[in-house]
Amino acid sequence: MKLIRNYLLRRFTAATVFVLISLLGLYGFFDAIQQLPSLGKGNFHAGTLITYVLLQAPGHAYELMPLAVLIGAMVAMSQLAGSSEYTAIRTSGVSLRNIASTKLLFGGVIAIIALLLGEFGAPYAEQQAERIKLHATHSLVAQEFRSGLWVKDDNNIINIGEMLPDNTLLGIRIQTYDKDYRLTRIRYAERAQYLPDSQEWRLQNVRQSDLGADSVKVGRIAEMNWHSILQPELLSVLLVVPEQMSALDLMTYIEHLRNNSQKTQRYEIALWSKLFYPLACISMAMVALAFTPLNGRHNDLGIKLFAGICIGIAFHFSNRLFGHMGLLYNWNPIISATLPTLLFLAAGVAAISRQERR
Repeated sequence: MKLIRNYLLRRFTAATVFVLISLLGLYGFFDAIQQLPSLGKGNFHAGTLITYVLLQAPGHAYELMPLAVLIGAMVAMSQLAGSSEYTAIRTSGVSLRNIASTKLLFGGVIAIIALLLGEFGAPYAEQQAERIKLHATHSLVAQEFRSGLWVKDDNNIINIGEMLPDNTLLGIRIQTYDKDYRLTRIRYAERAQYLPDSQEWRLQNVRQSDLGADSVKVGRIAEMNWHSILQPELLSVLLVVPEQMSALDLMTYIEHLRNNSQKTQRYEIALWSKLFYPLACISMAMVALAFTPLNGRHNDLGIKLFAGICIGIAFHFSNRLFGHMGLLYNWNPIISATLPTLLFLAAGVAAISRQERR
């Protein structure tokens, strides 16, 4: 059984890697097409475009891993059935439960790889890709409104006009309120640079207005240090969408939003999706086994392979659909993030049980 298990694992792995590379090539082509309008702007040339597309690949690989597992496992099993190897394996005494345990092992290994990729590889590569593009095109990191980015930090309301790729801030306004929500101080700094040693921002060319009960005191300061919870790590989330952030960054940012009484729904859905997404690889491995043809007839191979691919695509898009619906209708984040995966896993297990009874 060990020899057969290793043989099956090699076939599953080879087919899955081939499918993943094919899908990444397709997504890379679409990324390149999408970035063509930026080609020629500033220093964004062909080499920069290729680098940008390659750095997008880890994020796409993380998203496509369950789909690649499903299609790869189904292709491998269909090839085994087409050459009658699957029939020989079954008649040699290998039960469907043994094959299911092999699929479970394969899905578990891929799930661990997906977890590591989603937590470390994809977020870092995504940030670097955006930084390279922004630096090459001389663009800003984010501007959520025409007036820039607004952030709440305890009793301060912070407005950042521009944020450069090196985390330098331009046009910073800091409005300070007392416990009764009365405006007590306004600061405007032309520029701010982060000091890692002291974990503070150095504000340059600061205009400060202190608002008293019946007077306003105005002053100018060439340079001053400013301590804030607003760190580059929090600002870096502006470079990537929540779905591409690591679980640790998501938890940090959710805590920051909660401390400042801001909505966390989208980031909570992204967090739970991140935690449960590796389980989708196991689900897809089980679904692939459920669609394995029992013989090598070409009709069965084609129909079941096509049906399985359609199910994989449906799973890929249903994950996004449930996330958007959960955000729109304010569903529980855990349900929005895990329901598609759990439904497909239950369907796969039920189909395998039915096949075993036959």
